[in-house]
Amino acid sequence: MTETIAIARLPASPRKRNAEATRAAILEAAKAQFALLGYDCAVLRDIAREAGVDVALVKRYFGGKEALFVEALKASFGPDGARDWDRTTFAHEMATMLADSPHVDEARTHRFQFLLRAAISPTTAPLLNVLVHDRFLEPIRQWLGGADADARARVLAASYIGFLVERLIRGDALQGREREVFIERVTAIFAVLVTDIEPQQGRNGPTV
Repeated sequence: MTETIAIARLPASPRKRNAEATRAAILEAAKAQFALLGYDCAVLRDIAREAGVDVALVKRYFGGKEALFVEALKASFGPDGARDWDRTTFAHEMATMLADSPHVDEARTHRFQFLLRAAISPTTAPLLNVLVHDRFLEPIRQWLGGADADARARVLAASYIGFLVERLIRGDALQGREREVFIERVTAIFAVLVTDIEPQQGRNGPTV
């Protein structure tokens, strides 16, 4: 009986922390804080609090605020998403997604808000520019292939980002006739952008 009581009073051994899960939790908290406050106003202590860890762990895994920001940016682009695009359905799928509410996929919307914050800060815009080229434009360029792939990738990316901003501002899904026309026209825009065909020169300039 005495031995049983003594064993019951022994302190529980500390649970081993899953390093991968901890790192992922810090990254998610960082993306949320950077999206909400921007790089300059976000604080490591608040990021650690949201992740449920000590701030020393943030520094241990990432070294500092700038390195954490870069890793959070990298995580926001996803693993080679362009490789999975189907050229035959891409335009219509993009148009349909853009006609929907930004709240259908909150994770995607939060990532985009984070990238927007990074784009408007003089401190982080140069970092974003490098990552956009390597992790966004380059995969699109490779997926498009053909003539002028660099320029076509940039036009496609700019169009996509512009539509994402419109969707974010709109806030709600389009309905009825407006939705039908939107999807039809946006599908046509993206279909042209993914096609390796040079615009025809007309009297009044290039036409597609």
